[in-house]
Amino acid sequence: MNADDLELLVTRTMPYGKYRGRLIADLPGPYLHWFARQGFPAGEIGRLLALMREIDHNGLSDLLKPLRAKHPPPR
Repeated sequence: MNADDLELLVTRTMPYGKYRGRLIADLPGPYLHWFARQGFPAGEIGRLLALMREIDHNGLSDLLKPLRAKHPPPR
């Protein structure tokens, strides 16, 4: 993990599935845990989902607040 990965969590959206279009950082915990059980997809999305799952699982979502302020959602 690096700082760029944290920034990607608040700027990248889920490209497919039930939560298509939602920021990776806004995916619900049960969905992230489902991926952990089933297996994360390959590539960048899988890496980001795994990172977000760890952040969510360990109650560290507040770490993303400064990045969210830096990257407000489009209006």
